[in-house]
Parts: sequence; C-alpha cells; structure tokens
Amino acid sequence: MLDDADRRILRHFQRDPSLSMADLAVQAGLTAATCWRRIEKMQAAGVILGQEAVIDWAALGYAVEVSLRFTLEKTRASAFDEFLAAARQVPEVLEIQTFLGRVDVRLLVIARDLEHYQQVYRDRILTLPHIADIEPLMHLARLKSDQVLPV
Repeated sequence: MLDDADRRILRHFQRDPSLSMADLAVQAGLTAATCWRRIEKMQAAGVILGQEAVIDWAALGYAVEVSLRFTLEKTRASAFDEFLAAARQVPEVLEIQTFLGRVDVRLLVIARDLEHYQQVYRDRILTLPHIADIEPLMHLARLKSDQVLPV
C-alpha cells in the first residue's frame, strides 16, 4: 500500500520524470537515500513500470490519426490471437485495445497524409485476418491527453 511519502514521490515523478534523485527527494520532502529506496520498492512492486520518451509524432510529419474499430469473425478459436499478432506487425498502428461487446478491437493508426493512410488501409489493414466489420473514426482534435494519475 502506498503511504503519503510514496504519493508525493509519484506526484513529482509523474510531473517531471527527468528530475535527479536529489531534486525529486527535495520536492518530496525526503532524503535522497530514502527516496531512492522507495522508488526501487515501487518499481519492484510494479507501481512504477518505467520511464519513456514521449515523441510528438505530428512533429515528425504524421498529420492523420484514425481510430479503427473492428468486429472479428469468430468462426475459429484462434481468430482473435491471429488478428492481434498481425496487427502488431503494422508499424503505423500505435495502440491496440480489446473490448467486450459489439466492438472487439480498436487500433489507433497514424499516417503522414490521407494518401499514405489510404495506402496503409488498403495494403496493411484490410489484409488483417478475420475481419467481419470495420468502423473508422477520423481524429479531429485531442482535447485531453494525460498520463498523470491523481495520486
């Protein structure tokens, strides 16, 4: 279970994961050694999964984002796993989510422009196995995108 000190560490760490251990400790009101031990404990417990660089793919020339919702044909027991394995191989697929309900899977796909998206859609998406139905949703604006948890 997390105590108040762990929560302080997480709040500051989420806000700025590039902080040095000394700076993080000062902001959390702890010694550097205590802060380090608590970070290690939270990593070992799976609370902190890692650190990552967040890259703005739009700054790299990707202007199109489409969410594709799939309903799969479930005539074979392996259909779901085969679809997911194939979808993981498409470089333009940034995210894969699975659901219970009418929609089975959602893919987040990026492309440089509509022509590139059309090529990805025809050559990579439509060739994925076991598709019964696809519903594309063109992304217009991101109103909130936050990975910070309220700890």
